[in-house]
Amino acid sequence: MISPQVARTRRETDEPKPVSYEMLRDFGNRVAEQYGLVFTVPAPLQQIYAKFGIDLPAGNGDGTWRLPVPARFVIDRGGVIRAVDADPDYTRRPEPAQTVEVLRRLGR
Repeated sequence: MISPQVARTRRETDEPKPVSYEMLRDFGNRVAEQYGLVFTVPAPLQQIYAKFGIDLPAGNGDGTWRLPVPARFVIDRGGVIRAVDADPDYTRRPEPAQTVEVLRRLGR
């Protein structure tokens, strides 16, 4: 997982960890920017986030309201991208089972 956030969120610290994985920090969204996967949260939505106590600029550590588009890339050991899913609607994400199936096919 890659995230621009510099601090762990309450969700990261409170939820049980059924799967362990490494969290890579993408400070300033530099990696996401290279893939064209960054957007700025619109001003009206920034106000809504603020009402819920979400301080994205502080969480990002760079003072911005920029976020990466949720995406999944499966890259084989040779560096070839074998599967990609990216959707600006954060509520639509690939099912973990889809990722597992792609990985199984690579293992054959």
